[in-house]
Amino acid sequence: MKRVMVRYRVKQDRAAENERLIQAVFAQLEKERPDGLRYASFKLPDGVSFVHIASLETADGQNPLAALAAFKEFTSAIKERCEEPPVAEDLSAVGSYRLLEA
Repeated sequence: MKRVMVRYRVKQDRAAENERLIQAVFAQLEKERPDGLRYASFKLPDGVSFVHIASLETADGQNPLAALAAFKEFTSAIKERCEEPPVAEDLSAVGSYRLLEA
């Protein structure tokens, strides 16, 4: 199992657009329900910083998000929306309690 956290800050005037694109990803996830993925996205109190956490449980290590049209649209212009670009970090669990459970 691989866990990844991505964090970034968008430009003030692009925050609503970013949130709409994220919501489209979750709408497609609800429709397609890919196996081997747990995924959550959070907006921080400043309204322009976002954190995404993905838990990948696929046998081949592939990220099911990468195959989604909505995710491709979300990531296609992320750099133009950002004040601070995305930084991805692998996470090592120390402990958790029902993290990312439905």
